[in-house]
Amino acid sequence: MSLTPIKTPVIAKRMFPNYIWDIPSSNKTIYLTFDDGPTPEITNWVLKTLSEYNAKATFFCIGKNIKNHPNIFKNIINQGHSVGNHTQNHMKGWNTKTNVYLKNIEDCKKQLSKFQAKNTKPTAIQLFRPPYGKIKLKQGKQLTALGYKIIMWDVLSFDWDKNVSEETCFNNVISKAKSGSIVVFHDSVKASKNMMYALPKVLDYFSKLDYTFKAIS
Repeated sequence: MSLTPIKTPVIAKRMFPNYIWDIPSSNKTIYLTFDDGPTPEITNWVLKTLSEYNAKATFFCIGKNIKNHPNIFKNIINQGHSVGNHTQNHMKGWNTKTNVYLKNIEDCKKQLSKFQAKNTKPTAIQLFRPPYGKIKLKQGKQLTALGYKIIMWDVLSFDWDKNVSEETCFNNVISKAKSGSIVVFHDSVKASKNMMYALPKVLDYFSKLDYTFKAIS
């Protein structure tokens, strides 16, 4: 059983106040995010599902996947979603020297920039989410100095966990998310079974409660 909580504790947010854990709002707004894509078949399915609810989201993309699947990445941008940096090779910051980590992030940034739409603001490629949420303090400080906004999360769906059922994945989100929550899903093969079950139900559940789904800008 994972020791990682579904909902990020308040103490963690206070310990790392320079990271973005949620986006408080007086409106009914939820920020869905998708890590690890773009992935053939899965990412386009996510885009189609989001469009059915007029929902926008933020995709934290791996640089090598952008390089291998540029047309899928273009679909993300063309449909009005935000994109962010998830390193070039899904690199774990805790196990990596800072200079190597920053170089890997820069490599991903080059892929993001290569396909950036003309109407996309430059700040859109300055969003960063560390793979596994594991980043050293020094790495975080240097990225912030370089103009990155480090986006963490308020709620984890646990869609990637093979020990979590589809229904539990869905319940993880609807039981913990509230207005301003940043919710983590994955448009990856590993997470696809749970994510493809839970996402439409999450969209339907919160839409019926008059929530809107926005991209992080």
